[in-house]
Amino acid sequence: MTEAHPVDHARIERAVREILAAVGEDPDREGLLETPARVARMYAEMFSGLRQDPRVHLTKAFNEKYDEIVLVRDIAFNSVCEHHLLPFMGHAHIGYMPDGRVLGLSKLARVVEAVSHRPQVQERMTEQIADLLEHDLGAKGVAVVVEATHTCMTIRGVRKPGSVCVTSAMKGVFRANVSSRAEVMSLIYGGRRE
Repeated sequence: MTEAHPVDHARIERAVREILAAVGEDPDREGLLETPARVARMYAEMFSGLRQDPRVHLTKAFNEKYDEIVLVRDIAFNSVCEHHLLPFMGHAHIGYMPDGRVLGLSKLARVVEAVSHRPQVQERMTEQIADLLEHDLGAKGVAVVVEATHTCMTIRGVRKPGSVCVTSAMKGVFRANVSSRAEVMSLIYGGRRE
């Protein structure tokens, strides 16, 4: 992780004190005294992807003749919706068809972590993961499906708990070939959908 732009904890703490005062709370109340520092640490953690380049996880690939689908599903993630600064969380499913090079499986989860830990929208996050794999790995095809629950929709506004947003990005053979797309979707959801 590069610290080119470190998190300004003191600035976040001042802002949180202002928010507490603006909503009618006393930021000097005992229970709130350490809240600004806690929030600053939380933001540093939740936005750590802003100081990471997800491409570093794609630099070490292994030469393999394998040319069928590689899929890692149910990669848990947490992110923050850039519209309300509220969390959204769920699972990413990533499949790719290698073109002579395969990744260590944990690298896919690391890419999801780096891309999700920044102010985000699910649609862009899905596309960013797919683009990274397509361009940096040089796969014949990439399929990314992300399922998430957005607290900006479940705890405020319309308040619809249990709703899930599903986004997908298909690249290469998974976009061009209907049977390849059906195969990867079957691997992702096979027997799990009601």
